[in-house]
Amino acid sequence: MSRRRWHRLPQATVVDLDGLADAVDPGKLTAEQFVQLIEVLHMLGDAGTGVELSGMRTATFLRFLGRASREQLSELTAHPELRPMLFAELFRRMAVHLSLERAGSVRAVIHWRFTARDGEDRFETVIAGGRCLTGPEPTADPRVTITIDPVDFLRAITGATTLPMLFLSGRVKVKGDIAFAAGLTSYFDLP
Repeated sequence: MSRRRWHRLPQATVVDLDGLADAVDPGKLTAEQFVQLIEVLHMLGDAGTGVELSGMRTATFLRFLGRASREQLSELTAHPELRPMLFAELFRRMAVHLSLERAGSVRAVIHWRFTARDGEDRFETVIAGGRCLTGPEPTADPRVTITIDPVDFLRAITGATTLPMLFLSGRVKVKGDIAFAAGLTSYFDLP
């Protein structure tokens, strides 16, 4: 009688956040469930599991956010822990997607003011020398300051609306170089 040998195969870690984001239909989730989903993904990243929002392709990330309702985005941006994480991730990606062809000679400081129910978040974007740096603290005088509701900002970067349309409807305030602000997204290769 022959004995069978069982071999243990090493556990393979496969994390397909793009597949998950494409498979989940935010329209089938309540606003609370949508926030819980983002909260779980954030918690998994913080726990060092290898599942991190930063691992999702930008096109997928924006498409996923773009399929969320205004109510879902409102609940997400009202979350005191997730809103800073979300904006930090979006601004990190902004630096990655700067178009060297279109922004190589641009030198500008943009201050962002996000007005929320519980206060205001601020970020700074510095475009200079073909690089884009972002952070939560101002380091220089701005060429333009953009004040916008966080939900409107998310809708603008996902293509659901545009900054010029929001400006015309009074939903975004621009102080400084308005023409520069109107063309700001053209300096980035957004999916």
